[in-house]
Amino acid sequence: MRKQSKLERSVLILALLGLSIALLYVGQPFFVPLALAGLLAMLLSKVGGWLERHRVSRGIASLLALLGFVLLVAGVLTLLGWQLASFSENMDELKQRVTEMFAQLREWLQSSIGIDQEQQKKLTENSGSTGGESGGSVLMEFASGTMSIAVDTILVLVYTFLFLNFRRQLKNFILMLVPTDQKEKATKVIHESANVAQQYLGGLSKMIAALWIMYGLGFSVLGVENAIFFAVFCGLMEIIPFVGNLVGTSFTVLAVAVQGGDSKMILGVVGVYLVVQFIQTYLLEPLVVGNEVKINPLFTIISLVLGEMIWGVGGMVLAIPLMGILLIVFDHVPDLKPYAYLIGSYKEKKQKTK
Repeated sequence: MRKQSKLERSVLILALLGLSIALLYVGQPFFVPLALAGLLAMLLSKVGGWLERHRVSRGIASLLALLGFVLLVAGVLTLLGWQLASFSENMDELKQRVTEMFAQLREWLQSSIGIDQEQQKKLTENSGSTGGESGGSVLMEFASGTMSIAVDTILVLVYTFLFLNFRRQLKNFILMLVPTDQKEKATKVIHESANVAQQYLGGLSKMIAALWIMYGLGFSVLGVENAIFFAVFCGLMEIIPFVGNLVGTSFTVLAVAVQGGDSKMILGVVGVYLVVQFIQTYLLEPLVVGNEVKINPLFTIISLVLGEMIWGVGGMVLAIPLMGILLIVFDHVPDLKPYAYLIGSYKEKKQKTK
């Protein structure tokens, strides 16, 4: 039988990769909750393992670890809801300010660009008539979206509990598929993959808490209304790398402008963002998150874009840890080592080759 050349193997690997991406895209409703649950189970496995070492049965330990996570998330959502309630108390005043801003924008369009009030009104009516939907249709879409989120949340929680409870069986299943002489390497890959997810997600959680404190202090000193809400929002947006912090800060700047904040306050919010980003990049990320996910910047951005194309926002959240796990798998498979070198950090690979 003729032996395959390196080029033929590379073409087959790329074809398999393309087929896998297509399958992930088509199966988004199935794979997204499953992937989220898998990463969450890796994060909570340390808590479950600690409880098991204190003579708690695996099922109870898995349930307690998951319950602790749910209570933590519920606490954060309660804090956001409390702040959002106080934010909504000033809604009438905010609507008035938004109306004033739109009036100023219309005057600017008329004076600077030459689009008078009648033309602006016609443009607004046309856009409203072409894109408008009945109130019942919007309500049905909202109810359908809410139901879909609720079902996905329940699925993620159920999957997470089952992954935690049957993690040893899942590990043994993978080892049974591997030849006997490769079992040690496969065990190492499984442990390293779990460590990457734990390091990344655990470090990200600590960094978000630190961002809450820094943003909260900065916005409070500036006198921003509902500073805690914006601090928590900006911190949570860090879940989406690169894009999230820009979206959170842009929303805060817009809200401060709508609330009547002057130019000094707006510049102050931007200044807080720059200072926090400096601390995050040069202090928090090296100390808290670490260098476990060794992906170079090019493929970090590519993975985020590809994740969004395949799975939407969920794909952007999952892109970095999943790419880190793939990097470990590629690095332990001889035919895939070139792809690991391409995706990974060049400096790290250079140090290994010396």
